[in-house]
Amino acid sequence: MALEFDGVTKRYGGTTAIDDLSLSVREGEFFTLVGPSGCGKTTTLRLIAGFERPTDGTLRFCGDDVTGVPPEDRDVGVVFQNYALFPHMTVRENVAYGLKFADPPGGVSEEERVRELLELVDLEGFEDREPDRLSGGQQQRVAIARALAPGPDVLLLDEPMSALDAQLRERLRVQVRAIQRKLEITTVYVTHDQEEALAISDRVAVMRAGSPEQVAPPREIYRRPGSRFVAEFVGDNNVYTGTVTAVDEGGNHATLDVGPERLTIARDADLAVGDEVVFCVRPENLRLDATSNATTATVASAEFLGQTTRVTLEWHDRDLLVRTRDPLSGQVTVGFDPADAHVVDVR
Repeated sequence: MALEFDGVTKRYGGTTAIDDLSLSVREGEFFTLVGPSGCGKTTTLRLIAGFERPTDGTLRFCGDDVTGVPPEDRDVGVVFQNYALFPHMTVRENVAYGLKFADPPGGVSEEERVRELLELVDLEGFEDREPDRLSGGQQQRVAIARALAPGPDVLLLDEPMSALDAQLRERLRVQVRAIQRKLEITTVYVTHDQEEALAISDRVAVMRAGSPEQVAPPREIYRRPGSRFVAEFVGDNNVYTGTVTAVDEGGNHATLDVGPERLTIARDADLAVGDEVVFCVRPENLRLDATSNATTATVASAEFLGQTTRVTLEWHDRDLLVRTRDPLSGQVTVGFDPADAHVVDVR
């Protein structure tokens, strides 16, 4: 493993920022930490960089204990949220600053290393510009080039796109991913943007209160969330609570009382009569033409999002979300296939 957290805890006085964290990042992996503010994402990144030291536990790089190793002796490159470019230096000088304390990898000269990195981030011809003459996206790419200059084993990015507009974010995340793949560099990325985390990562850790709630590839995080928190945090979701009233003889489906309705779900967990079950159905899986689990709801509001319309329905004193191409009004009938329901908790 490129990185390993073994029972790491970080406290600031009486506040626990990271709580008994055990986590590993594979060699060459693009690993993303996502979660709400205050969940420990940035603290985890700072522990990797060596800017913070664990209160308890061990941190390893490729099997070597680096828990007490200072930042300058760790082979990491860091891109900060505000890029931290030197305003009085040109692009060339900013990138070369990353070589101030280390020789360029591969035996090339400093000039050659700067040139190849500017080509990598598509900034050839910008060598003599100062940061205030660059766009936000260009500044971000300079910061990435500077972090990569010494050829680090690990690249750390702390919400590097948070200040950019939506379209630019989408373009740049593709570029960042392409750079990471070309270099095959182990990368740990921090973001609060769930869509960004799903789009860019090999694996995602959804953080909550200083520890990961679930660690999995993006599709699994989205389609099979490991808890109610993950189901509700990552994208829109409809979360139901019901009591099992019957399980079919083959054991493939279960029937639940959900409020005044009786709904059927596929058994993707061990269920028995009397269990209280929390399950979720994504809005795109609530269908107007469904014959299974059909129920009547009233349109409360609709948001046109371009390709789809996000409709909020009132259903037995709670909201349901559905995505549809066409606007809706009044009362509608919606339902879902039992196989589209995913159980996140059983009591």
